Amino acid sequence: MSKIYDWKNVIKDNELDEIVDIIKKDGIIVFPTETVYGIGGNALSENVIKKIYNIKKRPQEKALSILVKSKEEIQKYAYINNKLEEKIIDNFMPGPITIILEKRKDKTSLLTGDDDTIGIRIPDNIIIGKILERCNLPVVGSSANISGKPSSIKLEDIKPDFDGIVDVFIDGGECIQNVSSTIVKVVDGKVKILREGSISINDINRRIM
Repeated sequence: MSKIYDWKNVIKDNELDEIVDIIKKDGIIVFPTETVYGIGGNALSENVIKKIYNIKKRPQEKALSILVKSKEEIQKYAYINNKLEEKIIDNFMPGPITIILEKRKDKTSLLTGDDDTIGIRIPDNIIIGKILERCNLPVVGSSANISGKPSSIKLEDIKPDFDGIVDVFIDGGECIQNVSSTIVKVVDGKVKILREGSISINDINRRIM
């Protein structure tokens, strides 16, 4: 059975250290975000990326996004090529939005296949925020579900599919948003919504145009 850490009321520092150690040793964790529960690990490890594709039964051609701790971290893994991308990041991150950016060439291609772009998000959730801060690594940010099944805001919905397969479940209670992050990409000088979540194109246009 996988370990379960109850962080609904408090993030226990000794357990946080254990989580960081697990991530650095290529382990897999299930964790809450403000949108839905996620499954992840060290996004710079090809071993971890392969594990997540296998665990989720996710087709290899479907790219994985990463979670980072700050706006400054984004530029370690991607290029911000224009003012629109910059405005989206400044106005909506941290938050329930994933932006597709040009990938830096020296990063693992397993996350994105042959694509030269990568999805990046800064989650607005104290639990995964603390983990990202403490481990100082990007974390794979895929929803904690078997490919084709719905994502969930409750840990109990996820456990049957992943118990004994992941290293640790982190119980942070119900996620706030109950919908996956909005995915956006700037194409030909315009913001394109690839998947709408709680942030709509109208929300984006009101804030950045």
